[in-house]
Amino acid sequence: MSLQETVLMQLRDLILRGEFEPGQRLAEQQLAERLGASRTPVRAALVTLEQEGLVQVNETGGYVVRQFTAQEVADAIAVRGHLEGMAARLVAEHGVSRQLEGALRACLQEGDEALAANPLTYESYAKYAGANDRFHALVLEACGNRALQRAVTLNDKLPFAPASAMLPMQSALEQDREWMHYAHRQHHMLFDALKRGEGARAQSLANEHTEVAQMNMRMALERRAETEQVMPALRLVVGR
Repeated sequence: MSLQETVLMQLRDLILRGEFEPGQRLAEQQLAERLGASRTPVRAALVTLEQEGLVQVNETGGYVVRQFTAQEVADAIAVRGHLEGMAARLVAEHGVSRQLEGALRACLQEGDEALAANPLTYESYAKYAGANDRFHALVLEACGNRALQRAVTLNDKLPFAPASAMLPMQSALEQDREWMHYAHRQHHMLFDALKRGEGARAQSLANEHTEVAQMNMRMALERRAETEQVMPALRLVVGR
């Protein structure tokens, strides 16, 4: 697993846990020192996080943490669920080619291997996230509906909407680990429905899959709120 992918996982995790305040500038050099990496993978991670809607470019060309509401996130996730449900139904109805079946199997196998790690590390998490991204991208590409594909691309610019942003971030927690296993089992069930040509079942599974994202969003915002409550108290203690 590349350093760039690991840095992306770590930086996304920090943002979602509320380590940075909304509007706070993210300096490449400081982030690189904090994560033990060079500025190159940090810069690439920030570009990806901008695409995911977690950071935005300010007037000086630097990156700052984007402020977002729970409702904005929930709406974006719900839209993705409907779009990916439609894509899955189309793939099932069109039929799964031998090439697509092989590519999806490879994603599932890589996911199985990544989740076998105990405890989950950033490296194993990054490996799973890569397989997860490819699985979703393969289904979307195979649906053949360009309007739907463009709609997903547009929706991905909102926080938590992209495929990997739907995954639990704090992998040290047992509850998060269980949710990741549950999400991966859904991938296996969706693969089975696609192969069998079960359009309605595939659509339902793809839509239901986004509940993991809704859970992740709720947990991340709860942890963010806890951090925001603790930090002012710490500042008061330090200032005495």
